Amino acid sequence: MVDDAPSAWNPANVVTVLRIAVVPVFAVVLLADGGHTVTGRLLATGLFVLAAASDRLDGWLARRSGQVTDIGKILDPIADKLLIGSALVLLSWLGDLSWAVTAVVLVRELGITVMRFFLLRYVVLPASRGGKLKTVLQAVAISLYLLPLAHLPPAVAVLAALAMALAVVVTLLTGLDYVRDALRIRRAAGLPPSAGR
Repeated sequence: MVDDAPSAWNPANVVTVLRIAVVPVFAVVLLADGGHTVTGRLLATGLFVLAAASDRLDGWLARRSGQVTDIGKILDPIADKLLIGSALVLLSWLGDLSWAVTAVVLVRELGITVMRFFLLRYVVLPASRGGKLKTVLQAVAISLYLLPLAHLPPAVAVLAALAMALAVVVTLLTGLDYVRDALRIRRAAGLPPSAGR
């Protein structure tokens, strides 16, 4: 264990920032030529998968080098939400995914993000294992929806729908877990449930 706090600009956090930077590039590629060309969809899928996979890389780098930072704990879930949220909104914009699904996921994600910021005065609430599983399931489902499904066997579209349904269920369940943790932290701090609102 080192005495000095790790630098905020360590390799893990740089990877996280790069994941955020990929989001607008992904959006431009996905929307190019109307958003439904085979080449465009495959390129967008590749970018999305690469960015989503970097979530594992930055966590591994932080733990391996002993450079887990509070800013990293905050930026990592924000980067995930920007990537996932952008993909969901664009897919709904293109008519490939129900706006209801996008709304449910975004409301949950926004709510948990706001809750995290309220809790910053007491503790940095990192992504839980359930939260990480939720992110993986969302990434898998979105990756399938990003594919040019009209040019693939119908079974792929069915698989995409099932994956998204599972992702939504886990998204809601983990959201409830975070709320429970927030209430526990508030009680431990001796605050009423409405404090900080």
